[in-house]
Amino acid sequence: MHPALKVLTPPQLAAEAFTDAAAAVARLDEIYERNTRFLRERFEAYASGEPLATRVRATYPFVRITTATHARVDSRLSYGFVARPGVHETTVTRPDLFRAYLTEQIGLLIENHSVPVEIGESNEPIPVHFAYRRDMNIAAALSAGDKPAIERPLRDVFDTPDLAAMDDAIANGTWQLPPGAPEPLALFRAARIDYSLHRLYHYTGTDPEHFQNYVIFTNYQFYVDAFSRFCRERMTSGHPGSDAFVEPGNVITRNVRVGGGTSGIAAVRMPQMPAFHLVDPGDRGITMVNIGTGPSNARNVTDHVAVLRPHAWLMLGHCAGLGNTQKLGDYVLAHGYVREDHVLDQELPLGVPVPALAEMQVALEQAVGEVTGLQGFELKRVMRTGTVASVDNRNWEIGDPGIIRRLSQSRAIALDMESAAIAANGFRFRVPYGTLLCVSDKPLHGEIKLAGMAGEFYRQRVGQHLEIGLKALEKLKAQEWERLHSRKLRSFAEVAFQ
Repeated sequence: MHPALKVLTPPQLAAEAFTDAAAAVARLDEIYERNTRFLRERFEAYASGEPLATRVRATYPFVRITTATHARVDSRLSYGFVARPGVHETTVTRPDLFRAYLTEQIGLLIENHSVPVEIGESNEPIPVHFAYRRDMNIAAALSAGDKPAIERPLRDVFDTPDLAAMDDAIANGTWQLPPGAPEPLALFRAARIDYSLHRLYHYTGTDPEHFQNYVIFTNYQFYVDAFSRFCRERMTSGHPGSDAFVEPGNVITRNVRVGGGTSGIAAVRMPQMPAFHLVDPGDRGITMVNIGTGPSNARNVTDHVAVLRPHAWLMLGHCAGLGNTQKLGDYVLAHGYVREDHVLDQELPLGVPVPALAEMQVALEQAVGEVTGLQGFELKRVMRTGTVASVDNRNWEIGDPGIIRRLSQSRAIALDMESAAIAANGFRFRVPYGTLLCVSDKPLHGEIKLAGMAGEFYRQRVGQHLEIGLKALEKLKAQEWERLHSRKLRSFAEVAFQ
């Protein structure tokens, strides 16, 4: 048995108070870069066979605010202030990636409470894997055949990801505050964010740096193909609003307006849920992710995208129409959800309603009207607003007859497998969400989806459906995001960060 090792850490840095948000974020960046560099240097020496007589540890930086009053300056916002007096704190990772977000959140705290924030080193260890942008460096170093044998297991020397400590208790409202501990300042602590940043590349094939603040999830490749054509046309036409188009493998096609050209190597194999990014200045562009089929994928990808704190996400996909007056190609704007998918039952109990968000509903309805040329009562020719049911059984129509009864009782007008999970996780993680589906079959009325019929349907409808989704997001981008982050998404005792 190896004896217990002493702990080697960087020299401790004292906490400092800041009244300027940009300076506070610069200090976060300084601490984070110093501590991750320390871990990388010690790990690379370890991987080269250098003996280590001590355990190696470095910790994440923290943001802390202490208030003694319930008063705040601006009561219109749904975020940017702490719920009650006391000490509130969170750990931070990748200040380079979250610079604009952190500057806004810290700035609001300083402004709303008229007190400084403290920046310092926390006691939350940085897992050595997360000291690298991608942990492939870890595996490569440990498996290199020409390196000396490493006697001690990695976990004996370095902190590694502790999945038991990377839960979503804060977001789920199940966080149990230890006696005397600071209250949480954000939904996610640093290691939980790092975990998702690494997972995003694994699942989508693109680095988190490329993700934009407005996200479209889809369950069909046809939408990705149409989105890719749209983005490439913007790049070749020199469109004034967008700078680049990014595809899996981090292949970047730049707008001719900023010099054009393509860099990166296309992925040899498409990832499980490929992501495509229309990059605008300030990350105000649009990301599209093909999540494939099923509620598990929907929950998985939104679990990870949520740490990027997007301003909105939208589900565009196909569904089964349940109403006998619906036609193939009609649109369904979801204003409620029947959750028969079961992927979030533990985290968000079924008794919790997932409400429609006015800003999302209005933008989507207006976009349908503008693209189709129909308004008012005439809009009902092509779009119905109602409840969408999501199931975890792809063959629901030939399964338990009880589900047909429940669908009728719920007044659902459409059914798919992904929308409820995406909306529920939006509600759970305080990300504005919306759903606009297109009826591709009506199995309860004898109109099932056959290969030839489906192909023709997709060619006719996908382009228009995508145009509606893009127009809706442009409408959302035109309004203040402070309005978009609805109070409906936040509880009466909420963290301060958006």
